[in-house]
Amino acid sequence: LPISQFYHWWKHGHLELCSSTSAGLYNKMVAVQEPQDYLDVLESQRGGFSFENCKRNAYLAAQANIKPPTAMKSGTTICGVQLKDAVVLAADTRATEGPMVADKNCEKLHYIAKNVFCAGAGTAADLEHTTQLMESQMELLKMATGTQSRVCTVVRRLSQMLFKYQGYIGCALVLGGVDCTGPHLYQIYPHGSTDKLPFTTMGSGSLAAMAILESEYNENMSIEEGKKLVAKAIRAGIFNDLGSGGNVDVCVITKESGGTILRNYEKPNERKFKAQYKGFPIGTTPVLKQDIMNLVTVEDDVVMRD
Repeated sequence: LPISQFYHWWKHGHLELCSSTSAGLYNKMVAVQEPQDYLDVLESQRGGFSFENCKRNAYLAAQANIKPPTAMKSGTTICGVQLKDAVVLAADTRATEGPMVADKNCEKLHYIAKNVFCAGAGTAADLEHTTQLMESQMELLKMATGTQSRVCTVVRRLSQMLFKYQGYIGCALVLGGVDCTGPHLYQIYPHGSTDKLPFTTMGSGSLAAMAILESEYNENMSIEEGKKLVAKAIRAGIFNDLGSGGNVDVCVITKESGGTILRNYEKPNERKFKAQYKGFPIGTTPVLKQDIMNLVTVEDDVVMRD
């Protein structure tokens, strides 16, 4: 039987191992107990995590060299600061695929409502779909109630959704917005826990960015000072964390104009020198054989009729 079929059965829990050589071990792994009374039935339907396949999976991993998929490390630096009448978010633009740079100028600032934006760290697909789902829900809620979206509403819905999936949706968010109660800044972890903070950072470069924010943050800063501060924090993450890089994106959220994304607000890694391309002269690589194939036969005597 091919290994791929073993893996498919093992992944979906359909594989039962039987062997006369070590029947005792296998019988323990795949023993199926018939329910004796109502207590057995109740216990089987109680729910919770089942460990009965752990030994079987360990055996398959050791003997058949079948290993379960592992999580891939992600890298990002995102941050946000709360001002007197505004919120400023910022993010780097490097998207990684394990040890490789997949995109040097991706966008990590996501629109949720006109007055609510978030910066995302974690799995790119999870972030895109989760923020688009929240955007849709907030628009429907706004149409149903006729009122502006509240920041606490977005946080509550995101927290409940992420907690339901127990951290398997890789969304770490710095969410900011300005509503009828003033400016708000939250950080939301993939497991669903939330914090309301005056300034915060997340991602693999968060320690370097937090060092800047803790030393220079002031709640009485102007919007321009806030933009410069978050840009400096992101630059610290870019230069001190291999998972972060590219440019600096900034988002300013105010009560009057809503949110405005300043794409590529700073370009600290702009390429200064570029190698001049010089074409290879004809004959550098010798041509050993040349064939010209007529794949289409054109006939001149074709008459078009109405």
